[in-house]
Amino acid sequence: MQFLPNPLIIPVGIFIGILVSAPVGPVNVLCIQRALERGFWGGVAAGLGAMLGDGLIAMCAALGVGAISGAIEYHRTAIQILGGLVLTAFGLKLFFATPRFIPAASEERAETLRDFVWDIPQTFFLTITNPGAVLGLFAIFGGISTFVEVTTYIDALTIVAAIMCGSLAWWVGLSHLIGHFRHFVTEDRLRLINQIAGLMLLGFGVVLIGELALKYAWLI
Repeated sequence: MQFLPNPLIIPVGIFIGILVSAPVGPVNVLCIQRALERGFWGGVAAGLGAMLGDGLIAMCAALGVGAISGAIEYHRTAIQILGGLVLTAFGLKLFFATPRFIPAASEERAETLRDFVWDIPQTFFLTITNPGAVLGLFAIFGGISTFVEVTTYIDALTIVAAIMCGSLAWWVGLSHLIGHFRHFVTEDRLRLINQIAGLMLLGFGVVLIGELALKYAWLI
């Protein structure tokens, strides 16, 4: 019985974690907005939710590609509708929200991850209801044997942990980078950023729902 994973699994998993986190999408938009508005720990909290969502999807993909991916494909319409509605709601809320700006050089006590813990379930839910993230990770796992063999439960758990580490590294690095530019942000600029981010999220949601509407209209 094999107790140690294939050592190549770790770098491949980290690369996949970064690969699925980096493209500009609804979760990325929200995490960037949180980092600009609330600072490093605000961005990290949002990124943690995304990382946990990626980890859950990766776990499902690693332990049962065939059955689970079939079920996801079967319920794709429901997932897409739910994802579209969630993105639309997030976009509208962000567009009309009053900025909660935390100055980069605040004299108040330093913010910690605990102050933004409620952002974690928000981005987690946003990630697992994003059809692109779900189907993208399953597609990656479908072709992962090209680069490395995942043959045991130890291998599967290792690659899931590596993907989560890669995802977290991306969000921490992105939040740290944004921290260097936060001193340019004022409340007026943040309000504009919130409105732009809200419109982008709203746009993603409308596209998801609109795609389904066009598909069914074409069938009719």
